[in-house]
Amino acid sequence: MFIDRAKIHVQGGDGGNGVTAFRREKFVPRGGPSGGDGGRGGDVVVVADSSLNTLLHLRYNPRHVANRGLHGEGSNRSGREGEDLIVRVPVGTQIFDADTNELLHDLSYDGARWLAARGGRGGFGNAHFTSSTNRAPRYHQTGSKGEERELQLELKLLADVGLVGFPNAGKSTFISTVSAARPKIADYPFTTLEPHLGVVDMGDFRTFVVADVPGLIEGAHAGAGLGDRFLRHIERTKLLLHLVDVSSLPQQEPVVAYETVNRELASYNQELATRPQFVVATKIDALDDPERLQSLRERAKKDGKQFFAISSATNEGVRELVNAVSAKLDELNAEGNRNDTVELAL
Repeated sequence: MFIDRAKIHVQGGDGGNGVTAFRREKFVPRGGPSGGDGGRGGDVVVVADSSLNTLLHLRYNPRHVANRGLHGEGSNRSGREGEDLIVRVPVGTQIFDADTNELLHDLSYDGARWLAARGGRGGFGNAHFTSSTNRAPRYHQTGSKGEERELQLELKLLADVGLVGFPNAGKSTFISTVSAARPKIADYPFTTLEPHLGVVDMGDFRTFVVADVPGLIEGAHAGAGLGDRFLRHIERTKLLLHLVDVSSLPQQEPVVAYETVNRELASYNQELATRPQFVVATKIDALDDPERLQSLRERAKKDGKQFFAISSATNEGVRELVNAVSAKLDELNAEGNRNDTVELAL
């Protein structure tokens, strides 16, 4: 089951108490105070783990409390510190404060760590308070409580290319054709109910990752259909493939479908609507009216977007599209590296 949201409670371990004690040894008169300090409580640390791809394990295990520190003992023995608690999440998880909805951290790479709740400080034993004017203190300090907070976790998948379009536009068939991903494919709307990732192998150790999200319909930004909750999974992508069904099966005109999806993208995130985008006409093997294909081609040209016509069933045009995507990603990566170099120089 794909779970991309989870609310958890984290709490650092409490600090151990200090202790009041005095040395009581033979031949050691007036041995003095010997109460040790309490141990520090463990921290709760959130770590990004590339072996995970869902927050399911946290949905049914929402409470995470680190071990407390042990109390101090006599003979100046300090209590042992509590062990840190590691909470593992998928790479791409964003952490929000559940009360204020403030973004606290974005775990965007494997091994990224964030201190979610600090453990409490251990209390001092009476030996700590010894001074020239207080030779035998008879008090100690209790340990402090660990930090406690509610966190909202939201997963944003990491992919190079995002697929958008109406339900049954051919997104799942396309990703199953170009990668080893095997999403459910059927001839009814909303077959895809959760995002899927596919890795496209270009040879010579060159790959890119494609994200397929459930289809959009008009009003998705207001909750129609499956809404736009899955669009955050393509917010990190560098390139969008806008798939449009040009076969005669959908009653909606391809240009109307194209415009509708772009409006929904803009309603969700204006920056996402301006992301580099290829317009891809799908199911050309079932094309009965060439005018449907031509009108979409002209609209893409008018908008300055590259246009491709493919059939995932027959593989027509698929290789050309994949090569063009790879070349575009190389170009975008080069631009990103140049911008980083300029910023460093400044």
